[in-house]
Amino acid sequence: MLHILIDTFRDSILITGIVIIMMMMIESFNLEKHSGFFEKTGGSSLKQVLLAAILGSIPGCIGGFAAVSLYSKRLIGFGALTAMMIASCGDEAFVMLAMMPDRALLIFAILFLLAVFCGTGVDFYIKQRGLRKGAVMEGRDSSLVLRMTGKEADRMTGEEDRRRSLTLYRVVLTAATVFFAVALACGWLDHSHAAPEKGRMHIDLLSEWWMNMIFAILCIAMAVILCFRPDRFIKETLWHHILSRHLPVIFAWTFGVLLLIGILSEYIDISRWVSSNPAIMILLAVAIGIIPESGPHLIFVSLYAGGLVPFPVLLASCISQDGHSALPLLAEDKKSFAYTKLFKCVIALAAGYGTLLLL
Repeated sequence: MLHILIDTFRDSILITGIVIIMMMMIESFNLEKHSGFFEKTGGSSLKQVLLAAILGSIPGCIGGFAAVSLYSKRLIGFGALTAMMIASCGDEAFVMLAMMPDRALLIFAILFLLAVFCGTGVDFYIKQRGLRKGAVMEGRDSSLVLRMTGKEADRMTGEEDRRRSLTLYRVVLTAATVFFAVALACGWLDHSHAAPEKGRMHIDLLSEWWMNMIFAILCIAMAVILCFRPDRFIKETLWHHILSRHLPVIFAWTFGVLLLIGILSEYIDISRWVSSNPAIMILLAVAIGIIPESGPHLIFVSLYAGGLVPFPVLLASCISQDGHSALPLLAEDKKSFAYTKLFKCVIALAAGYGTLLLL
């Protein structure tokens, strides 16, 4: 039980830290560029969907966290969020590349095309129904956020708002960002990428040290940005909004979900669910894919790599699951999390049974 708590706490810090760093960088970039880049994507649903699908196609949770951060700021729409979650395979993308690179690339291509098609379809449906962008969830649309951000940027053009001094907020944020960068570079927060060993298949995923280094570099870049941002931006936007409002909620939900999954994994042997019936396996793959966690999906990756289940089972599992990417979304917007998961399950079932009939 103690090792579950320790692993869960470490993983929660890692996920929360990455999300917070990305949110701070988005805020800083948005302020610096006066939202120019996101205004360009905000005017085109297809551009948003393509961007989100590309982010989701990146192995691991990097792209997923970035897309969720953009969505939480209402800079991309619900269709783009759906595209990211369909395209994402989470950490399991690495083991697929290692065990079956040819099939993995085929699956990634299928997921990308499916993500773009479904994402644009969702936005088209929302537009045809006369719903504003993002109406399925609580919050503001991207254009409103962009207008508010622009107004905030205008307010910060005054001499007082451009003041930079060595405040406690700046020191704490910069020190914490640098410490997080060191922790990533040194591997102090490395999380497990293996399926639970108790009565289950055990697979060691590829090391993600290079991903840690990328995030460490981003953290250092954020620390440099913190040295030059105005006091008001540091205090009001980063400290009071992102840290005080978002960080506790994201960490609490991430820790709670991971802890629950860890405890259940100690007593439930998921491998016993495996059946030789592909139709049942597709249902199980979609059901297990609902879990916002990297690990359970490895069962179907290993079964397919061993020739024990057909391709439709793995395809359905890849569509329904998204690794850790959905955890911040669960914390920030539960309604959007539920809608995207429901939609993904429908697509996964249709794709799984459809390919099963064709093969």
